[in-house]
Amino acid sequence: MSNLKRLSLGLFVFVGIVGIFVWFTNKSPHVTNYPTAGTTIILFGDSLAWGQGASEGHDIASLLSKRLGRAVLNLGVPGDTTADGLKRINDMLTHDPRVVIMLLGGNDALQHVPIEQTFANLATIIEHIQASGAAVLLVGEPGGLYGSRYPKEYEALATRYGVAYIPNILHGLFGRATYMSDLIHPNDAGYAIATDRIEPILRDLLTHTH
Repeated sequence: MSNLKRLSLGLFVFVGIVGIFVWFTNKSPHVTNYPTAGTTIILFGDSLAWGQGASEGHDIASLLSKRLGRAVLNLGVPGDTTADGLKRINDMLTHDPRVVIMLLGGNDALQHVPIEQTFANLATIIEHIQASGAAVLLVGEPGGLYGSRYPKEYEALATRYGVAYIPNILHGLFGRATYMSDLIHPNDAGYAIATDRIEPILRDLLTHTH
């Protein structure tokens, strides 16, 4: 093969690889209400949202506020199940949400709420948020005795409703004293890692345009 043919073949292969790379990196799943016209970023959930185990200013909402340079409203309530979250949905929607970060489900597992009921509740919450015009960032929580069924159900919800999704927010933190304040809640270092996982997805939701 001549040098010219080798060069042409090499260029063809290079262009093809670049094309495939660009195609994949520019493909992103459709997210309902993305971007959105609301005004408020809301963290809605349970004790992980509220920041139990964190020192002042080191909960997820506070860390996101500092990093983004804009307020993130903390509507976490320790002990809340998905049923409790459903009861609070109308109050949350009065804050004109633009993006709602949902952090719910772990207490359902701890209380052995039937998994079908948990994810039916989450689906209803998502429907209400999307109907308001806001986008949802669904954050998975550990499923306890339900094990691998929880992440599968979270992922199915994300696909069904077109929401941004982060798997188990405590992955790699459980059982490690470096990151946990107790058996369930992170310490400051753990919340920093949890925030690291949320921040880039949230930034994308806030800046992306179609």
